[in-house]
Amino acid sequence: MTRRARERSTTDQLLRVLRRTLLTIFGVQVLLAVTLTLVDSYRRRNRKPKPFPTTAPMEVTVGRGTVTTYTFGQDLYDDMLAAIEGARRQILFETYIWKGDELGIRFKAALAAAADRGVDVHVIYDGFANLVVPPTFKRFPPGMKVLRYPVYNAGWRFFDLRHYGRDHRKILVVDDEVGFVGGYNVGTPYATEWRDTHCRITGPGVWDLKRAFADFWNLHRRKRLRPSERPLLLETASQWEPQIRFHRNVPRLWMFPIRSMYLEAINRATSNVWLTQAYFIPDQDFVDTLKDAAGRGVDVRILLPRKSNHIVADWISRGYFGQLLESGVRIFRFRDAMVHAKTATIDGSWSTIGTANIDRLSMQGNYEINVEIIDESMAKAMEKIFEVDLTNCAELTAAEWESRDIYRRFTEAVLNPLRPLL
Repeated sequence: MTRRARERSTTDQLLRVLRRTLLTIFGVQVLLAVTLTLVDSYRRRNRKPKPFPTTAPMEVTVGRGTVTTYTFGQDLYDDMLAAIEGARRQILFETYIWKGDELGIRFKAALAAAADRGVDVHVIYDGFANLVVPPTFKRFPPGMKVLRYPVYNAGWRFFDLRHYGRDHRKILVVDDEVGFVGGYNVGTPYATEWRDTHCRITGPGVWDLKRAFADFWNLHRRKRLRPSERPLLLETASQWEPQIRFHRNVPRLWMFPIRSMYLEAINRATSNVWLTQAYFIPDQDFVDTLKDAAGRGVDVRILLPRKSNHIVADWISRGYFGQLLESGVRIFRFRDAMVHAKTATIDGSWSTIGTANIDRLSMQGNYEINVEIIDESMAKAMEKIFEVDLTNCAELTAAEWESRDIYRRFTEAVLNPLRPLL
């Protein structure tokens, strides 16, 4: 065998060893993630939900309209259904999860009844999020215009990442008069068992929320409905509310402004940054921004579920806890209930409520929408909500974090490379 042949053989052997090593590591990561998920699902069986503190709906005046916050699902659903039942001209309804349970059926019946009395009803829901929903529930009367965002949207262009985002938005607009947006999906468990945040908007801000729905509908209508489907037109004149802005992540157009919204607001903070997040898996630049804020004396607090409904996301999010705690960021974990809210309030003047989590899927993958509100009264309401939530939290201290056992450290280290995927 020649020298060149021996070198080639050695290189091939090294490459085979490297491939096997990488596949083994990835396999261990996947196996651990699956095991954690299965064990967590088993432990959750027959577990009864526990009550948690909430705040009553709070309405504040913002500019030429109002914003009402909701932290208890039943309050929100009552007002959403009332708006649908009182609709006279048009209903635009978009959701990520739409369960085929008692509450889901109520929403479907209310929308169908509105269509029957001549209301123009447009509906969008995500196909992947509702794979487990019975097919019979997803059959709608012909009077409703329904766009099902598909499980797979890339077609033959499997290499085009712009077509892989899920429709994670939750929007309701009725008669150009009232709009709802926030973290709540539609389902009976969310009415009483999950702690989430949604808001109701009136005034000129509703127009921008309607435009967000129409843009998504028009972007996908031809492929999902039929080529001749007419666009959803905006009949209301454009009216801007300077204190309210909607930021939309649109992967099809490679637009992801929500991350920039957060970073800009945190960089400007001088007093406090209070974040509530369901799944907190930020990139390092985002973490550095929070650390920098804490370093200049800003009161930075992050409120997370102690145990979310996605155990793997919980483990991966812990990868940043050490450096955050060391920099002075305070971490609070909500007990006995799932926190699904995606909110923040900063410096007593800036707030956001929306659908985007601080993770890669939301910040650089999914269709998302957050409302940004610059108003002292709104910030005061959001601070009150945060303070009430804190009464049901346990603060994670640096000493507690450093004393965690070797099993937890090992699990975090093994799952850490999966962070960019979530």
